[in-house]
Amino acid sequence: MSAITQRPKGTQDVVPNEVHKWHTVEQVARESAQIFGFREIRIPTFEDTGLFVRSVGDTTDVVQKEMYTVSATGDSTFTLRPEGTAGTIRAIIENGILNEGFPQKVFYMLSCFRHEKPQAGRLREFHQFGCEMIGTANAKADAEVISLAKSVLDRLGLRGIELNINSIGCPKCRAEYHKALKKYFEQYKDQLCETCQGRLEKNPMRILDCKSDEDKKIGENAPIILDYLCEDCNEHFEQLKYNLGFMGIDFKINPRIVRGLDYYTRTVFEFVTTDIGAQGTVCGGGRYDGLIEQLGGKPTPALGFGMGLERLILTMQNQGCGFIEPEKCNIYIATMGGDADAVGITLVKRLRDEGFFAENDLVGRGLKAQMKYADKIGADFVIVLGDNEVESKSAKLKNMKTGEQTDISLNEDFVEAFSDVYFADMMSDDKMQEMFSALAGDGE
Repeated sequence: MSAITQRPKGTQDVVPNEVHKWHTVEQVARESAQIFGFREIRIPTFEDTGLFVRSVGDTTDVVQKEMYTVSATGDSTFTLRPEGTAGTIRAIIENGILNEGFPQKVFYMLSCFRHEKPQAGRLREFHQFGCEMIGTANAKADAEVISLAKSVLDRLGLRGIELNINSIGCPKCRAEYHKALKKYFEQYKDQLCETCQGRLEKNPMRILDCKSDEDKKIGENAPIILDYLCEDCNEHFEQLKYNLGFMGIDFKINPRIVRGLDYYTRTVFEFVTTDIGAQGTVCGGGRYDGLIEQLGGKPTPALGFGMGLERLILTMQNQGCGFIEPEKCNIYIATMGGDADAVGITLVKRLRDEGFFAENDLVGRGLKAQMKYADKIGADFVIVLGDNEVESKSAKLKNMKTGEQTDISLNEDFVEAFSDVYFADMMSDDKMQEMFSALAGDGE
């Protein structure tokens, strides 16, 4: 039987020397959300399949083609979440959060699953940072949610990211728009893909979101929703533009944005880049005022967005943005002989208790091999312990970058003495310059 040696198609491994990039994005996203008053929520990886059919929409690509749906003996079918909003709203309704006062603001970081053709920026298992705001229909809330998304992108150091906005109206004005779309697409029915031929009767707006090049071309001259907005929806859109202008947030009106999920109403938006090829949307969201009622809650307006972490990291790499430095060893204690090993173990334990990243030999290497390993893991300092050092209770502390050596006592004040040397080195001119460069986003 052959060994399983490859990851599933459309997934990726985040190996230790890459995980600091994820930590960077996750830390900035979490801090930004909290500054805006959002609290973290965590939800199950899978939900009852009906939740996504009702919320995402049975005419969407997600439901028709991309969901991973399974069943277990005695259970109804359940689906690995293809997005974060539906499960979050289900949790908010079920746990009585709607009774805690408005607006409610929550954020999450989670994995999602869609059976799509893998390519740059698009995976079958992907990760999202998302925010949801519940309990306000005011266009100021739309602008604030967009402002939060922009804050994350700005703090990550991303450049050339364009905000596109649109309004897709409410059920009232969308009904008239659907009539106009149906009339337009009827002319090209035989040229549409099989999926969109079915959508023509149920939900012609979904044709505008089709990934088929032929259908995209046909849709270029279709009627636009902005020409069909009712008075209330038009006023809401005007207020959104006013508030974005007041915040100093540049935007482009893109009447072709409809988003790929059926629960959206009124405001929809995307932050897009040309730095990662065809999959250029790094953040997408909008308002979904009817979703809570649709899922069994009392009528409550809401809105939010999702950011693909893989796409953010890919864009940051392409633009040369800075990442948090990977954690590296502060001090490596090399030892020679049994007594030195015992002292080394004790010193490493004391250093770790005070929060230092300390290492010692665990595989029985000779001194030369230990020094080579310390250099390989990027240890800032090294101490070599042998019989003489154990007997004298004193050793040489070597700065691996400068080569400078300092006498250090191995007595009770060892950790304090090392701390003084370590932090003095951290505050050196070169180290400070490196820190400022990283904060300024001058590359990795």
